[in-house]
Amino acid sequence: MRFDVFGMCNALHDIQAEVTDSVLQELGLEKGSMNLIEHEQQRAIVPKVYDSIVNTEPGGSGANTMIGLAMLGGKACFTSHVGEDEHGDHYRSGLAAKGVKPNLGSEPGDTGICLVLITPDAQRTMLTYLGRARDLVVQDVNVDDLRSSQYIYITGYLWDTPNQKEAVLHAMREANTAGVRVAISLSDPFCVNRHKDDFKQIIREHTDLVFGNYAEAQALTDTDNPYDAAHELATSCEVAAVTMDDKGSLIQHRDQRFEIPVYPVTAVDTTGAGDMYAAGLLYGLTQGLPLDVTGRIASYCAAKVVAQLGPRLDSIDLAAIEKLKSGASLSEV
Repeated sequence: MRFDVFGMCNALHDIQAEVTDSVLQELGLEKGSMNLIEHEQQRAIVPKVYDSIVNTEPGGSGANTMIGLAMLGGKACFTSHVGEDEHGDHYRSGLAAKGVKPNLGSEPGDTGICLVLITPDAQRTMLTYLGRARDLVVQDVNVDDLRSSQYIYITGYLWDTPNQKEAVLHAMREANTAGVRVAISLSDPFCVNRHKDDFKQIIREHTDLVFGNYAEAQALTDTDNPYDAAHELATSCEVAAVTMDDKGSLIQHRDQRFEIPVYPVTAVDTTGAGDMYAAGLLYGLTQGLPLDVTGRIASYCAAKVVAQLGPRLDSIDLAAIEKLKSGASLSEV
């Protein structure tokens, strides 16, 4: 296999700002929400938080996961669409520098922007201007790279425009035909609520692994607790992984359930925690590791992101990962 994982998501340049709850109230935003905005709204909001900006870098959920996978030693490529602008050039070179092959369609226009507002309780509220990311098309999917991968990883964020849906379904069908396993992240409760019926169908018809937090999983399955949600999801696919914040996570394989504890850290910023959990999960699965070991690696990776500002790690302790791979508990690393 040429790649462990073929990733697809929106290419977004991240701008992170530390704000108070009163700023969210002033902007009329629900804490923890993900909001799609237009260019004019973005241009109006950025000046209001400009003095609070603490970090900017190429981002987006799926790219964060592919970069995390590469950091762990996996091989990844990433598919999206960018504008022919400075952010687009930076995005392409940034992926390559992190060891991820960029498969990026492009055309004149603006690369997408994600404004992440972080409150003192480490919660993040996201304002996303998709820009040219919304113009992902079937032609952007490198079928040769897809067919030579173990997994394809797709995020629910790609389900907001007809051409993105077409590209995703094309990629899933190609994966199914080629024997490439399909993984999908539910991404956000707002994505689930907008596209619940579609998500249920693509999980049932195309998906081997589904990943989400408890709010997303419960919303999709119409259950009131993560345990029932994980069990219900696993009736439609092979493996379901559900994260539960500081209560750890669940990995359900048919009727077998693994309860994974958290790796204890002081929370600074939850941005990217789910992305890095997915990176650890995909790393373990593509390495052929047992599901409980895979879950502990994912938990460790997510915790390391939560303990810092920003959605990506500069490095990860590979010696700790090797200990976990050999069967060590989280308390032993």
